[in-house]
Amino acid sequence: MENANIQWISSTKESVWQEKPVSNNGSDAANLAFTDEKFQLVEGFGGCFNELGFAALAHLSEKERGQVLHSLFHPDGDHKFSICRLPIGASDYALEWYSLNETDGDFEMKHFSIERDLKYLIPYIKEALSYNPDLKFFASPWSPPTWMKFPRAYNYGTLRWEKEILAAYALYFVKYVEAYRNEGITIHQIHVQNEVVADQKFPSCLWTGEQLRDFIRDYLGPAFEKHGIDAEIWLGTINAPEPWQEWLKKSSSDFNAYAFTVLSDPDAYKYIKGVGYQWAGKYGIQRTVQSYPELRYMQTENECGDGTNTWDYAKYIFNLYQHYFTNGVNAYIYWNMVLEPKGRSTWGWEQNSMITVDPATKAATFNPEYYVMKHFSHFVSPESIRIGLKGPWTGNALAFEKPNGEKVVVIANPFAETKNVCLSDGAKVYTFELEPDSFNTIVFSGGNGR
Repeated sequence: MENANIQWISSTKESVWQEKPVSNNGSDAANLAFTDEKFQLVEGFGGCFNELGFAALAHLSEKERGQVLHSLFHPDGDHKFSICRLPIGASDYALEWYSLNETDGDFEMKHFSIERDLKYLIPYIKEALSYNPDLKFFASPWSPPTWMKFPRAYNYGTLRWEKEILAAYALYFVKYVEAYRNEGITIHQIHVQNEVVADQKFPSCLWTGEQLRDFIRDYLGPAFEKHGIDAEIWLGTINAPEPWQEWLKKSSSDFNAYAFTVLSDPDAYKYIKGVGYQWAGKYGIQRTVQSYPELRYMQTENECGDGTNTWDYAKYIFNLYQHYFTNGVNAYIYWNMVLEPKGRSTWGWEQNSMITVDPATKAATFNPEYYVMKHFSHFVSPESIRIGLKGPWTGNALAFEKPNGEKVVVIANPFAETKNVCLSDGAKVYTFELEPDSFNTIVFSGGNGR
């Protein structure tokens, strides 16, 4: 007999987003069950606005573009995105390299300008806001202005550690928040640097934990106070510990080198509301959450693949969601939401995207990771709480309780064979025959679940 109080959606490589019937035979022993444990609050899901994404969307007709944006941002769309990322100056997915003030020695930021953003980013952002006016934003630079760096270049290098430069850079962040506010866009969080250990041929800047601590404590925090900036300051985005740093360079980039160095200083800690981790940051988040459970956490950039958008890589990405949420994040942010085929960056790396827009056919393709995200974000709303599971399938599943009392289980079958998951809600056991290599969402409502 089918159970009307349970909804089950399944996706495979051959057949995505299929609703499947649920029956209860009550004869199988549970291998997955809810517990009474309650963990972190979910703040939401999102992606990053980049210039190359805006360029890809331009290939679509107005109607199709609207459908894509609705699917990402509208509260009744596929993904219901609630928090998204913005670059301050050029990311590696900008059309070219730039900062918001390349006037050498302009310590007072008189020449600060978002003129370029008004052409390539702000229209994209405002379109998203037209579908969801409550969308929140966090922002980070990939590189400071080149005249603030040594060597003087967008890629590689470090910030010049001089008081006049540091004060000017803090003011740069102030001007950014103010300029976007004047455009009707609220910046809710500032993350000090994208990938603090990335010394790359794309826009980047190396920071030590001590530098992050001192800059936040002595410059950025006081500048926000002085200018009445209410955007939160986050310790992000941390892409460490990198194993090659530990092994080859014989230098630490772990929890102690970054999060603990900054957060253990009370005068820096008082300004910091959360920590953003991405990429190799997955190796540091557990110890950080254990040490500072009162802070908020975010996975700030989904790992990006190689532009082939395969189902196998989507399976890997599912495991990242499982890892980060199990270790305490409140939000999960995708990288490029939309790109052209192969997703080639301005510096040559090909990367995955949720949606591909082909300039030749003027058509949008929804890639496997579109559905991985949808299996979470379509059902797990902000203010949901992650709840406990037990049993041998726990390592391939996550569970959440929504504000309305519904319970959501997102589970993957990583095997090449059909597998039975016998899920207990505390009163009954329900058997789900999960197809091979599938992603699944199961929603208990109307009295199911304890």
